[in-house]
Parts: sequence; C-alpha cells; structure tokens
Amino acid sequence: MTLSGHNIGVAFTGSFCTNARVLEAVKEIVAAGANVKPIFSYNAQTIDCRFGKAADYMKEITEITGNEPILTIEAAEPLGPKNLVDILIIAPCTGNTLAKFCNGITDTPVLMAAKGHIRNGKPLVISLSTNDALGMNFKNIGSLLNSKNVYFVPFGQDDWAKKPNSMIAHTNLIVPTLELALEGKQIQPVISSPF
Repeated sequence: MTLSGHNIGVAFTGSFCTNARVLEAVKEIVAAGANVKPIFSYNAQTIDCRFGKAADYMKEITEITGNEPILTIEAAEPLGPKNLVDILIIAPCTGNTLAKFCNGITDTPVLMAAKGHIRNGKPLVISLSTNDALGMNFKNIGSLLNSKNVYFVPFGQDDWAKKPNSMIAHTNLIVPTLELALEGKQIQPVISSPF
C-alpha cells in the first residue's frame, strides 16, 4: 500500500543522535504524498544538545510537513477520539518512551497520541533508538513485538563493541515499514545486521 493520501502521525522523542536520519525519512513520507502531523515529546521540544537546537529541528519539521506540531498532552488527546491519523510512528522511540508505553503511562504528548491512536485498532510503528535494547528494555521490546497493531522498523546493534546493549532502527526502512503496517504486516526481518 502506498502512503499517498494517508494522514500519518510522526512522533519525535529525545534520541537526538538519530534526528538527521529521521528528518530524511519525514521528507520521504511527504514526497510519497502523505499528510504528516508532527508530535513532539517535551524533551524533544526543549533539549538543546550537540546534535542541534530543539527549536531549529521543530522549525525544520514544521516547514517540511506544512503542519504545526502537537506540543501538549491536551492537543494530542483528540488524535484518538477524532480519528485524525491512519498510522502513527514514534521516530525515534527512546527506551524511556518504549517502557512507558508498554506500561500504560501517558505523561507526554507522544505517549498520549500513541494511546489514543492504538485504541482505534490502527497501526502504531516503533522506530527504536535506545542504549538498553538488550538490557532493561529487552522485555518491553518482546512484549510490544507480541502486541496487536504494533510494528517495528527493523533494528540492529549500532555499536556492539562499545555499547553492546544498544540498538537503533534502520531509518531508511521507515517508508516500507509504514506501507506494510497499513496492510497489517510486519516488515521482515525485524532484527537485522549491525550497522
């Protein structure tokens, strides 16, 4: 299934090292003809780091998508009841966000958007980026891999020698993952070769 004509929520969390790659994926989604609704966690909105300033990143995403971002829990809440997106992707999805979602915590705009969206039985895609994928978050990944309507962008170890528990998604596979998830299919293989 193509992305053309679909409303796609793209939710950003604080794994700043993947911002540039996720930005390219957003460009691909827009180029495919989708309407992208950006959603930012509080950390993604406010933390400046060596990878850039939060305000600059938000401005660039807003310009690319042509849509103002959702920045509060209150603004994210209607996504579910009003059925505003066909599919939602959390990209990047930090280990913190993953753990909270897995345990039903909704204390950021991203988590509220995900909760409201998934209750409609629509696909939620996770583009993982966490230093503890093979540590404390391993059980959460396993739980969500076994959850209905949750799909993963294929991921692998990004630095097995220095950070053996760290895994990140292959963001170049975001578009095909979204296309298949809209058909109710998980792209394979989920766990792929290291970077």
